[in-house]
Amino acid sequence: MAIEQVDPAHAHETMKKDENAIYLDVRTEEEFDRGHPTGAINVPVVFIKGPGNMQPNDQFLEVVGKIVPKDQHVLVGCMSGGRSQRACEILEGAGYKHLANVRGGFGGARDGSGAVTVKGWRDAGLPVSEKTTDNTYAAMRRKAELA
Repeated sequence: MAIEQVDPAHAHETMKKDENAIYLDVRTEEEFDRGHPTGAINVPVVFIKGPGNMQPNDQFLEVVGKIVPKDQHVLVGCMSGGRSQRACEILEGAGYKHLANVRGGFGGARDGSGAVTVKGWRDAGLPVSEKTTDNTYAAMRRKAELA
């Protein structure tokens, strides 16, 4: 089944209409700390170890599986939409049914020349938070009883 593709404005509307919808931000902890969609939770799908060096988060599925019910509507976002698409594929393989990849993510999708093709959450003027107490990866690991 094809994973639904939505833009940030559609993801925001979904979150307003469905109070149980979850915005799963799969960017790194550092990226998340610099700003994220209000209400998002953070579970990185990869860790960036240097330019071009991404290491999969071996606990991604375990953490998400313990804190996000499989029947919940999950909007998955990253910086531009690539990592979140991969995270959606992992979650779909684990039995999640109501997934949507947020194209454009937080920072916007760009074409090969660098031109913005989909505005990101931040540039679309949607609510952004830098509060990182209850929704950080560390908090999610504690909630999943892995910390």
